[in-house]
Amino acid sequence: MREPPPHSEPVTDARPDVLLTGLLFYDLVLTGLGKPPTPGEELWTRGMGCGPGGIANLAVAAARFGLSTSLATVFGDDFYGDYCREILAGQEGVDLTLSRTAPGWNTPVTVSLAQGHDRALITHGQEPPCSQDALMAGAPDARAAVVHIGAEPQEWIAKAAAAGTRIFADVGWDATRRWSIDVLGQLSLCHAFMPNEGEAMSYTRTDTPAAALDRLAALVPVVVITRGRDGALAVDGTTGEHAQVDALDVEVLDATGAGDVFGASFVTATLADWPLADRLRFAALAAGLSVGRHGGAPAAPGWYGIDQWWRTVGAKDSELRRTYGFLADRIPADPGPPVIHAAVTPHNLVK
Repeated sequence: MREPPPHSEPVTDARPDVLLTGLLFYDLVLTGLGKPPTPGEELWTRGMGCGPGGIANLAVAAARFGLSTSLATVFGDDFYGDYCREILAGQEGVDLTLSRTAPGWNTPVTVSLAQGHDRALITHGQEPPCSQDALMAGAPDARAAVVHIGAEPQEWIAKAAAAGTRIFADVGWDATRRWSIDVLGQLSLCHAFMPNEGEAMSYTRTDTPAAALDRLAALVPVVVITRGRDGALAVDGTTGEHAQVDALDVEVLDATGAGDVFGASFVTATLADWPLADRLRFAALAAGLSVGRHGGAPAAPGWYGIDQWWRTVGAKDSELRRTYGFLADRIPADPGPPVIHAAVTPHNLVK
């Protein structure tokens, strides 16, 4: 039997905690850019890190909180695929039974240029040779699944929801800028929807995050809208709770994958049946801690990172102690070993 999440009833459910499927990337993150690059110019950065990205951000973040995590994705038969597979399965303990290695297909690669509180992404890759529905054909029932909804509905989502899996959905940037409301029709299968404020307002044709929250709350039981430096707001129609929280006040090194860390942390707290405000604060804290490190997946703090922050910063600051005091009886007695962050190459040369 799995160790129960802190501050919860003992877990007797034998299903995987979290089921994930989506596109995996090899991420190369460059930090310390003084300005955006321009044609004909060479810029030197102050730091560089690498690690698995895309759907791997969610998988690693969930696994580091002790959730049994099953990932269905496609790896290329190249260096990048081998590297990401070893990190996910060998280092992080993510179950890759549903994943495949595609002969002759290259793992997508993303270069993330981190500057200030945001980042720009440059990606090379092709569509994977098999669909998410094909990957999920033999998927087990799970307590939760995190999905990326888009223009084309995925059949496996309806099957998982019918089997009792709680579906947590997000969306991505619409390069066409049409923001088709047909995408929102898929929310009828979901337990929660977790867009950022730009996505939420674009899909709902509203002018404020609060208005978007109200519109989305009519479509799905739980809505969470992330706002970057402005925190997050949410409503839980199953309990009648509303909450709004601030972001952690930290210096941002790299925002790559912070939204994914937020999402995995919110799922973790939801499976432990925490109140909505505590779920939001916990997710905002984890995301805030991640932006001080390179990359998305390797930056996820896990229970070890949360425990270290609470012991060294949170509990010693009166305001933080009031805000995050709920952690005192929820951090596991054994938060696990130190997490392994991205291998970082510092570069002090400025040209």
